[in-house]
Amino acid sequence: MRENDLLQRTFIFGVNCLKFLKTLPSSYEINVIKVQLSKASTSIGANYEESQAGSSKADFRNKIRISLREARESNYWLRIIKALEISDNPELPKLLQESLELKNILGAILNKKKQIIKK
Repeated sequence: MRENDLLQRTFIFGVNCLKFLKTLPSSYEINVIKVQLSKASTSIGANYEESQAGSSKADFRNKIRISLREARESNYWLRIIKALEISDNPELPKLLQESLELKNILGAILNKKKQIIKK
């Protein structure tokens, strides 16, 4: 995967999460989830974008680490939505899958950078 592909994927994931959130009902509890998922899902791409202009290797790794944490958090909130059975939107399984894939990709980038540092 080229870096530009991941930039695009993280951007699209954030946009798709925001579109999905518009379809959810409103209540105090659900609105809390909406805010958390909207922040986490868009932060993945924002931090990955920032990593591309990191001032150092440590800065790059830190931004990737933040993106990974946000991908994990996005996956958590999507699983909460699934468990609460508040959406039958066919996008939910796709978003869950993409959050897992982004988590795996970002984790692999971090692991690869750790291996390079050890050499």
